[in-house]
Amino acid sequence: MDCIDPDRRFQDRDNWVWIRDAEENKLVVGTQARILYQDALGRLKIALKFNEMVRNGEIGPVMLGRDHHDTGGTDSPFRETANIKDGSNIMADMATHCFAGNAARGMSLVALHNGGGVGIGKAINGGFGMVLDGSERVDNILKTAMPWDAMVGVARRSWARNENSIKTVIEYNNQFKDTDHITIPYLPDEDLIKKLVDEKYELIKLKNG
Repeated sequence: MDCIDPDRRFQDRDNWVWIRDAEENKLVVGTQARILYQDALGRLKIALKFNEMVRNGEIGPVMLGRDHHDTGGTDSPFRETANIKDGSNIMADMATHCFAGNAARGMSLVALHNGGGVGIGKAINGGFGMVLDGSERVDNILKTAMPWDAMVGVARRSWARNENSIKTVIEYNNQFKDTDHITIPYLPDEDLIKKLVDEKYELIKLKNG
């Protein structure tokens, strides 16, 4: 609970309450044991805390993973990538990059598979599992792999001109300017483009009489 600021936004309060009531709810399968959603840096903070708890002998080893319904792990134009409007929502490169990046960064388990939620042939999923054994080695893996796993999807959406994603990428770049950088799309001045087209059109009309 110390890893989450319940006053930052309503999702954080939901997560904070979820953890507070976990023992009472007995983690039954269903809505009382819903997945805990956090942004890229929130996930990293929680993962590092779990690993620290393992290191201190407070809990045993933890297998960390995530759902396919996520920013970077799934290409599915019928659901997860439905809000990518540049035409690339039908591609499978994001899930593949997510899978390959997690493998290269040292995740314990990586998976690239078809289907999931919407059916075979309609989605490609890149998943991961990470065994938290309390070691500093795992801390180092988490610090590079956890942000990658989520931000690869934020980057993809920013390249498709999603305003919220562009804002998130700019904030991320400012926070990690010494270590990471995600390219942001070049956004032309729409008024300038219209002005230039109109001027060119008027010149063509004059030329052609």
